[in-house]
Amino acid sequence: MKKLRLGVIGAGAWTVASHLPNLQRRREVEFIAVNRRDPVLLERVRSRFGFEHASTDFRDVLAQGLDICIIGSPARWHHEHARAAMEAGAHVLVEKPFTIDPADAWDLVSVAERTGRHLVISLGWHYKPMVMKAKALMVDEAGIGRTEQVSVIMASTTREVLRGTILPFAADQRASQGFVATGPEPPAPELVPRPETTMDPDVAGGGYAQAQLSHAIGLVLWITGLRGSEVFAFMAPHDAAVELHDALAIRFEGGAIGTVSGGSSHLGAHRNKHELDVRLIGSAGQLHIDLERERLWRYRPPEGELRVPLPARAGLYDCRGPVDALVDLALGRDVRNASPGELGARTVEIVDAAYRSARTGRPAAINVGTATSTDVA
Repeated sequence: MKKLRLGVIGAGAWTVASHLPNLQRRREVEFIAVNRRDPVLLERVRSRFGFEHASTDFRDVLAQGLDICIIGSPARWHHEHARAAMEAGAHVLVEKPFTIDPADAWDLVSVAERTGRHLVISLGWHYKPMVMKAKALMVDEAGIGRTEQVSVIMASTTREVLRGTILPFAADQRASQGFVATGPEPPAPELVPRPETTMDPDVAGGGYAQAQLSHAIGLVLWITGLRGSEVFAFMAPHDAAVELHDALAIRFEGGAIGTVSGGSSHLGAHRNKHELDVRLIGSAGQLHIDLERERLWRYRPPEGELRVPLPARAGLYDCRGPVDALVDLALGRDVRNASPGELGARTVEIVDAAYRSARTGRPAAINVGTATSTDVA
């Protein structure tokens, strides 16, 4: 069987720690071309993974005739790089946050449709059996009726990174689970994120909402099918260039309302495991999914409670699912894209409105059905 030709634009720390090791598992993939800004680190990545070509210019990567492409560059350049990759004929996985501007996100959705390319967002939780079961309970197995209320609480060990103490991703298997290396051994330099990718708002688009809360919002939108219409947000930088904590009140299309809270917890808390708790109330029942404590529960009167038994570590984050989806979709296999571009665009709409609201101190509206958004007077 002819192998898929892989290219990478922006082989940064997370791509090296997670995406490339996951792609090495797939015998259907050959490593063709890789891009990174630092030529020394670029050569380390090329040698480590056996890429045939390496260049500091992303256009050289696309010139190699790719079948699939990983976009791991900073968020500021996701739109340019993903658009160019799809135009060049590649199916694409884009690291989250998808884009900074909602118009750019919807443009990529349009490009994918026009070119017939698959577009996958790097939202790993969506492919975990626990989350897939939650989606099934909402959609295929009676559901909870029309969603009326959403409550989300998230925290993750990002305060050091967002404040400028750049920590490396672990070089072992824990890297794909979001852990960071804290031991005495010096880290491989290619596993250390560049500071601007997390703490420069012009490059990263912001702080915790971009780096982490986009995961929680994407998960809620995936499970419920909701789309935001209005956001009011508070954000707290606490002496950082980007915000460490977020508190959002959201109105959704169809009348549902919700709160989404996200915070940068301290390194070592909960052994660096993400805290993510989602509670939904609908017209015909309720759903609770707690990824930290591995709980999945639904209540529907009159049948009562359904508690789904889950194995230990069922909610532990990894990003294997999106990579496998990209490969299988590119091979023409009948698999589900659980993190499509359209979902990413709906997530970007809410995050963008949250930043606009925090700047103005007023609610910010999303002009649903278009690629633009405005502030609410």
